[in-house]
Amino acid sequence: MKNVLFTAAALVSLGLGTAAHAQDWKQSYKTIRYGVTSAENEKDRLARYKGFEAYLEKQLGVDVEIFTAGSYDGVIQALAADQVEFAALGSSAYAAAYTETNGAVEPLLAQVDKEGASGYYSVVSVRCDSGYKSIDDLKGKVLAFADPDSTSGYAVPYFNLVKQGYEPKSFFSAVPFSGAHETGVRGVFNKQYDAAATYINTEKSGIPQRMEAKGMIPAGQICQIWKSPEITNGPITTRKNLPADLVAAVKTALKDLPKNDPEVYKEITSGDETANGYIDVDHKRYEWIVEMREWLRKQRRQG
Repeated sequence: MKNVLFTAAALVSLGLGTAAHAQDWKQSYKTIRYGVTSAENEKDRLARYKGFEAYLEKQLGVDVEIFTAGSYDGVIQALAADQVEFAALGSSAYAAAYTETNGAVEPLLAQVDKEGASGYYSVVSVRCDSGYKSIDDLKGKVLAFADPDSTSGYAVPYFNLVKQGYEPKSFFSAVPFSGAHETGVRGVFNKQYDAAATYINTEKSGIPQRMEAKGMIPAGQICQIWKSPEITNGPITTRKNLPADLVAAVKTALKDLPKNDPEVYKEITSGDETANGYIDVDHKRYEWIVEMREWLRKQRRQG
């Protein structure tokens, strides 16, 4: 009988201990910082994530801060320096963070659409009235990439253009970095660049379409003349040194977001009607991106 009583007491104690452990992370992490990369200007980025910030605070029971930086690398370095706990990254930015931290970060979730697809496309955009119809037409012209750590704005188009026989540094007259996707597209519209690399999810959703919806550029002025193979959606990423209970709580909050607060989900997906929540992902899904970045790094080293 003593053994039975002891076992029951031990189970009760274990249950209480587990409940207490579940709250332990809140003592050490009174504020959770969530990084967002620079696909758009900072003002719009912060406004778009305001509702998301409030949603996470309600779900987690702690303060949440949205962290932004002027470049992708700013968010990557913040992860590496333990200055943010989670970050929404593009695939290439995740690969950069993985390399920068020697594998100390891991992907958690990636967005999926209503047809089950979890990818998007890099495109080269030009003014529709420019007369440019293909990459061949851009020989000797200026092609702006977005950011060195952008998947769709640099890594994927650069890699694939080389594989297709176009060496960017010699084929184009210049290949500057615009700093952000919107900046590059606006530069094309203003005739600062002949073309710019950016991304689209579908023919109706992407950076140019979002800019039209916000009134940043007139409708029907920007056209795409090149499209990459499908790119796996970038992951919501976390540090491996965080408590498992904290990571699980954030994953649950994000997975439940579309049903718990559809308006907030719509805001952070820029009104993309095809967006349909998140799926679990792991590092294997992004290994080819890590390899591609290594190839690009070697190309840069060679001049």
